[in-house]
Amino acid sequence: MITTIAGGVGAARLLAGLVQVVPPRELEAIVNVGDDLVLHGLSISPDLDTVTYTLAGAINPETGWGLVDESWQARSMLDMYGGVSWFGLGDRDLGTHLYRTQRLAEGADLVTITREIASAWNLELSILPASCDPLRTMVTLAEDDPEGTDTPPLPAGTEISFQEYFVQRHHGVPVSSVRIAGVADARPSPGVIESICDSEFIIVAPSNPIVSIEPVLAIPGVREAVSARRSQVIAISPIVAGAALKGPADRMLTELGHEASVVGVARLYREFSGTFVIDVADAAHAPEIEALGMRCVVTPTVMKTPALAAELGQSILDAMRGNS
Repeated sequence: MITTIAGGVGAARLLAGLVQVVPPRELEAIVNVGDDLVLHGLSISPDLDTVTYTLAGAINPETGWGLVDESWQARSMLDMYGGVSWFGLGDRDLGTHLYRTQRLAEGADLVTITREIASAWNLELSILPASCDPLRTMVTLAEDDPEGTDTPPLPAGTEISFQEYFVQRHHGVPVSSVRIAGVADARPSPGVIESICDSEFIIVAPSNPIVSIEPVLAIPGVREAVSARRSQVIAISPIVAGAALKGPADRMLTELGHEASVVGVARLYREFSGTFVIDVADAAHAPEIEALGMRCVVTPTVMKTPALAAELGQSILDAMRGNS
């Protein structure tokens, strides 16, 4: 079995590549739940759904989230009533959240529900929420956020949820800190530690280190389990040539005092990952990464097509199985 620690879009694309080169039943994805939220009374798990929809071939290819060929009648009604509509929920997507909320109310845990949803999409790999306990990634604004078309003004120092920062405010305001609410009392989902300990090797997907990977590692017991397997851990940089391919990872790294480069990410991962993958555009940084005590693999990492994602997946397999 191969385990992947995953966020949203980047991780989903990597997993879509891995299922082309590894039997899906041999793959397990431990997925961030710090982005989860409750809205309109519904339990929403954006990263779990992005991974599921992508692997099912149903993701909206233009956005990297949500469903393809979606309709928006429910959102239009919310707009007509003056309701909260900044977090776009399409009509088909709503069905997923309605089902998840219903099953939670019936007493099912998030692992069981996620397995049921994946099975309905005929997925063979295992998708595990990192925790069944409620986690919420919170960010503190470093500057005043002026009033927008659909957002109230907020002063510097205000703490808001990740989705308010990322979606409602289009991750356009600098942050001074990130906090994972609830993590001290959270437990790993059943199977998470076993997956890490028993895997052939562990992949850290090219996801935002601060708000996608850290909320998984911060759950008590997870970082320790991953660190204990350091020589079998391979991490892929989400930064290419000093920039994030999608989202605010590069800006968040800088704002929080880290270097927005492959070397900056490697410094964050050096304690638990023995191998680090960088894009060919960053090949000149390989000696700096190796000086941190990590083996550096240089290969194309930009997954513009499913074929390129599969090639990256094969490169990871070759690196960890001694074929390169």
